[in-house]
Parts: sequence; structure tokens; C-alpha cells
Amino acid sequence: MEPGEQQRTYWRANLRVTGLLVAVWFFVTFVIGWFARDLDFSFFGWPFSFWVAAQGALIVYVLIIGFYAWYMGRLDRRHGVDDDE
Repeated sequence: MEPGEQQRTYWRANLRVTGLLVAVWFFVTFVIGWFARDLDFSFFGWPFSFWVAAQGALIVYVLIIGFYAWYMGRLDRRHGVDDDE
């Protein structure tokens, strides 16, 4: 069975947002963590780079999950595949 144009559009939008969020995850996890080592001052007895990696990344991860859930709910409704009837 060949998927229709609406299904292909839905899947492209899904892949686009997933790719974007994975890129944000990669940036927050690896790029910021890599450059945060240069922040060499103490913050409540711990290196500041530890706080950037441990606290800031968790906030961004929760925001990524929330945005993905919101966006996919909106995309599902737009394409008629939501569970609400």
C-alpha cells in the first residue's frame, strides 16, 4: 500500500522536528559541555561548568520534551490522526 500525500507530508514534518530537536539535544549535551570547561570559577563550591552541564541541560531536556509533545499534538490534529474524537 502506497502512502498518500498527506501521510508523506505528516512524516516529513515529524522527521523535520525530530531532527531539529536532536540537533538541539546534541548542542546542549556536547557543545556547551565542551566549552563550559573554560568557565573556571567556583559556584557554591562546585566548578561553574558542572552547574551548566548538570542544571541547565536538564531544563533544556524538559523543554524539548514539552515542545515535542505540543508540536506533535498540533500536527496530529492538523492531519486528522489525533486520538480525541
